[in-house]
Amino acid sequence: MIKLAEHPNELNFASNGMAEVTVNGKKICVARVMEGSETRLFACAAACPHAGARMAKGTVDGLGNIVCPLHRYKFSLTNGRNVSGEGYHLKTWKVEWREDGVFIDLP
Repeated sequence: MIKLAEHPNELNFASNGMAEVTVNGKKICVARVMEGSETRLFACAAACPHAGARMAKGTVDGLGNIVCPLHRYKFSLTNGRNVSGEGYHLKTWKVEWREDGVFIDLP
């Protein structure tokens, strides 16, 4: 696990709940999603696998899917599966928010 920050607020989330960070030279999109009163963090590839749009410029829909800002393709934040039917896959990584910081399971 690689430490991203001491606290999620250090990731400078935009108003859409997304941040783009660089970890070991790799650009990653981190999404902050509210589920009831709980905040969950997810990480995925920074670029859409279809046309390379920056996922951090997209949105998260009510079902917890990240929506590409260019062509509106939707991907599950938990497994990267394309849920809008185009057949693409978005790379995802596990994120943990612990007492000692925010960590990503990036090899």
